[in-house]
Amino acid sequence: MRARSRMKARGWAGLLLAMLGVLASGNALAQRTEGDRAVAQGTYEVEVPVRNQTDAERKRGMAAALAQVLVNVTGDRGAAARGGVREEMAKVDSYVESFDFRQDEGVGSSGAPSYQTKLVVRFKPDAVNDLVDMLGLPNWPLPRPKPVLWLAIDDGSGPRLVGLGQANAARSVLDQAKARGYSLGLPAGNAAEMAAVGAIWRGDSTAISTLSRRYSPPIQLVGKMRRLPGQWQVDWMLVDGGKVLNRWQPSSADARRAMAGGADGAADALYRRYARAGSGGGGGMYRIQIAGLRDGNDYLRVAGYLGGMSMVKRIVPVAATPDRLELQLELNTGMANFARYVGRGDVLVAVPSDPTDTGATDGPSRFRLSGD
Repeated sequence: MRARSRMKARGWAGLLLAMLGVLASGNALAQRTEGDRAVAQGTYEVEVPVRNQTDAERKRGMAAALAQVLVNVTGDRGAAARGGVREEMAKVDSYVESFDFRQDEGVGSSGAPSYQTKLVVRFKPDAVNDLVDMLGLPNWPLPRPKPVLWLAIDDGSGPRLVGLGQANAARSVLDQAKARGYSLGLPAGNAAEMAAVGAIWRGDSTAISTLSRRYSPPIQLVGKMRRLPGQWQVDWMLVDGGKVLNRWQPSSADARRAMAGGADGAADALYRRYARAGSGGGGGMYRIQIAGLRDGNDYLRVAGYLGGMSMVKRIVPVAATPDRLELQLELNTGMANFARYVGRGDVLVAVPSDPTDTGATDGPSRFRLSGD
């Protein structure tokens, strides 16, 4: 028994060394140096690489970190492209609770030391949640499921299962799952589970689901990773309650990147299944009326403001008088979110509906120029 354990340990050591050899030929291997270090933890904390510690680079890094936090909170990897987010990135400081810089030491392919500066940003949870609500972004509610990762790797010497004892071999997919706002668990790696490699290799989702009954929830991320000439390829599938939700097949010369693709595909499938639509109504065409315009400069001010908003997709003029402008706006969110958003600025102010106006419910949403 001990001899078999030692052989198994040597086998995994060989696999790890083989993978590390592939990784070292690509990007530098980042390693944290000893001592106290700022490390991102939790949904609202993110670390991003930066070139230096200047104010301009810090601001750029914080904007990138806010984009990642929105992915974490919503589950939508396209959250940063949603209407209104671009403008809020320019005001990223108002969402930041604190930040630190960290210097990571690594080893390049030549063997020489290399250094990478990381910006660790901690955001205000309430402020981020308010932003998500105000912009009507989708919400992948907490707590989120923790799928079991059934990953078998073949480096040329036969497939082997990654269990808890070999967690470092799956570090890139485990870390990428956290970057997408959820976690993956590993099987204990007992004899029966180790024997499931054959089921993984032939894509038998039923056998894997049966083996996973001891774990909760009944969701499995199943991966078959093998080395091909010049690259690593992984056949992934996500199984929820015995039903295959998604299949995908990333490949890369970088083993870490091919493996991390499993976390992204799983996050996309889970987001589609469990995320809720944002509040504030859906996008569409909305009519608005803006009062209080005094001259041509006011018209240009309003046009420039609306034209620069990423939540406004199209502007169609309807009518104009010397002091009033009526427009049709095509929004990628609802009017309630639009009104909340402009209320934070200094250009437009929403005008409450007059309950005595019988046509108020069918008429345009009313605003006035700020300062009027």
